[in-house]
Amino acid sequence: MKPPRPAQPRPAAPARLTPRLTLAAVYTRLLEAYGPQGWWPLLNVGGANPTATGTGRGYHPADYTFPHNDNQRFEICVGAVLTQNTAWTNVERALAAMAAHACLTPDAILNTPPEQLARLIRPAGYFNAKARKLRELAAFWRSQGGTTPSRQALLAVWGIGPETADSIRLYAYGQTEMVVDAYTRRVLASLGKVAEDASYEAVKRHCVARLPAELPVYQEFHALLVEHAKRLRTEAGRRR
Repeated sequence: MKPPRPAQPRPAAPARLTPRLTLAAVYTRLLEAYGPQGWWPLLNVGGANPTATGTGRGYHPADYTFPHNDNQRFEICVGAVLTQNTAWTNVERALAAMAAHACLTPDAILNTPPEQLARLIRPAGYFNAKARKLRELAAFWRSQGGTTPSRQALLAVWGIGPETADSIRLYAYGQTEMVVDAYTRRVLASLGKVAEDASYEAVKRHCVARLPAELPVYQEFHALLVEHAKRLRTEAGRRR
């Protein structure tokens, strides 16, 4: 007989947010409720996932010095591409497979046959398209010569849209670039801050105008909204 699995701790209830709160107050309340999120997770960072809804490792809460080197920086860029339209747990598996096959550098990606690269990243979904995106990213990385890419330059790379470009700038290069995703729009729309059909750029402008342009704030705000949205979804599922 197999021993019973240990009970998983239930996530705390979602923080209580109201439309009367300013965006800065929303940020403060989420940070107080959930604590620093430690984004962007990296394969070889030892910290455990600080979030209640996640399962991975490699997070580094309250340490904003990452990435420490170009290898970590490039890993973040790759993760930003792989996480398009999939869960982070799937990205972790793809990244681990790439690392196990010494395929997590720009040169290795470009020297790996596309079909082999696609097999390695299969857990992340859309693997053929993402294999091409990673090759485009790797070529772009080499063309940059170690400089910080502009948002416009990133958006010109095939397969990199606004969210991916902003994630790369914010988490890989430490630039104060606000990241917006479906969670951001959903939470802010529920508070009456933005329209439900607001564009990416409109939501981004709203946030930039109301939050301090500080790296920890931008990094945490995006991660906290993701955590909050996940807790809301978990809470809704329990009530059904």
